Amino acid sequence: MTVGTNSSPGAATASGTPSLAAVPPQGGGRAAPAAAEPHESRESCESCESRASREPCDPAEIPEFAALGIDPDDLPDGLVVADDTGRVICFNSAAARITALAPGEALGVRIDRALPLEDLDGRRWWTLTDPYGGLATRRGQPERNLLLPGGREVLVSARYVRTHPTGPLRRLVVTLRGTEARRRTERSHAELIATVAHELRSPLTSVKGFTATLLAKWERFTDDQKRLMLETVDADANRVTRLIAELLDISRIDSGRLEVRRQPVDVATAVGRHVQALTANGQSPDRFLVRVSCALPDLWADPDKIDQILGNLLENAVRHGEGTVTIDVSPTSLTNAAGKTEKGTAVTVTDEGPGIPEESMGRVFTRFWRGSKRGGTGLGLYIVKGIVEAHGGTITVGRGPGGGAEFRFILPVGAPAYLTQ
Repeated sequence: MTVGTNSSPGAATASGTPSLAAVPPQGGGRAAPAAAEPHESRESCESCESRASREPCDPAEIPEFAALGIDPDDLPDGLVVADDTGRVICFNSAAARITALAPGEALGVRIDRALPLEDLDGRRWWTLTDPYGGLATRRGQPERNLLLPGGREVLVSARYVRTHPTGPLRRLVVTLRGTEARRRTERSHAELIATVAHELRSPLTSVKGFTATLLAKWERFTDDQKRLMLETVDADANRVTRLIAELLDISRIDSGRLEVRRQPVDVATAVGRHVQALTANGQSPDRFLVRVSCALPDLWADPDKIDQILGNLLENAVRHGEGTVTIDVSPTSLTNAAGKTEKGTAVTVTDEGPGIPEESMGRVFTRFWRGSKRGGTGLGLYIVKGIVEAHGGTITVGRGPGGGAEFRFILPVGAPAYLTQ
């Protein structure tokens, strides 16, 4: 980056605009708004004091805001605007919250003193970038992590507004954002990596151990022993495959790329198929109660995704719940994104177990939430919610009549446009 070459406070660039690089370090502190530089006139000081006494951000100072009828305090990010002399003329409420600096202390002050930013190596950012004295071809600075006094980290980007492409700087627009959201995302990614590593280690260790044993001592085992080992390897391989499929689903959901291939789906038949699969795996047929209402609307959905939803909810009810698992399928209606009411199908899965604590219900559909210590990655319900919402539906959790968990999802008819016209 270009650093200004001015050597004395108050020095000007060739265009007559003062360079921020010329301001000597202030020890990381903030100057009081009334403090004027030695060469400034009494009128200049009074002008600064007058500015500092105004509203935190006066739209009249920035005609662009006035023309659009925008109040800078309504913006979600911090906004700091400096004029052609480098003095702050706008310091919105979000900027005040992020910097813990009262707007009155910033208005009228040189921006390098109002925001004494440093990079992560301790270098003064304004000296490095020198927006007023650097190359006139620059248009701004990309977002980066910088430090405020006291070591608080903040995301900063800048835009240089010039009178013409290579002209002097007319406005310096700086946006500020807190790093909390980014840190939450990074923490979530770290948790995901840790979970994946843990879930992969166990089955891969088993696969490696059994295959190595079979290769080394094949003749020593009976056919029944070989079959048992190979079945274990197959089950662990399925577990790895399922985990990888979950990770791919999460990636598609988070990026908005989850595809829904709609076609006619018979939900009642799909429920019956899943119940039969669970009974074939050892569950008692008496444990399931399926109730299907008459006159269900035609449902257009992705059959594979519907199987994924039903499989997850029923497996959770069997694994974590107790008593009878009741599945109700009934017609209903819901309000779509356009605010119109349309027909839909509701599926409710209820068990008679201890249920989900009230304080945990708000976290059920988040990543890594586990209702118990009985295994699982904690990703299933997050994926279920993403699939339901991709269909334009809703899903809720509550307490059933018997005190157990109750999951209810509603899917709109989702018929193609040519069938509804």
